[in-house]
Amino acid sequence: MVIRSLSAESCRQKGRPLIQGVQLIPLVAHVDDRGFLIEILRCNDPHFTKFGQVYLVGNPARGTIRAFHKHEKLWDWFFIAKGSAKFILRDDRPDSPTYEELATFVIGERNPSLLVVPPGVYHGWMSLEDETLLISTGSEVYNRQNPDEVRVPPDSFGVDWHVKGR
Repeated sequence: MVIRSLSAESCRQKGRPLIQGVQLIPLVAHVDDRGFLIEILRCNDPHFTKFGQVYLVGNPARGTIRAFHKHEKLWDWFFIAKGSAKFILRDDRPDSPTYEELATFVIGERNPSLLVVPPGVYHGWMSLEDETLLISTGSEVYNRQNPDEVRVPPDSFGVDWHVKGR
């Protein structure tokens, strides 16, 4: 099994697809003397499927890892409202042309983006700053009695969460 880790930028530069169905949507901050406004997700966006719920996740400390899990039915849309985070995704859909591929994304308030994650793709994230806030929208309502998720430990897939000097 060969696992390649691809950043969104390296995929774009090489003309390669990201993990099939995964999208990184650049968002625009509309700025004026009152401040700014960022539209995160609209029901008529081509990458939107349906609405289930929205929730806010706060990581109080840099380096906090929340990983990995995937869903059978649920689509996720992730937006970092404060701070920044490193996301790592792994395609676990055997019928996908990007099966077992890894992709890494860094998003945050300085590069507002929406990360779209389809069902069957393991995903996790690590806060890169203290007090990082994630707004997560799901296509389904979370069922506490029968959650639509499969969880594996953060060290799965040979992933190194450390930030490497360059």
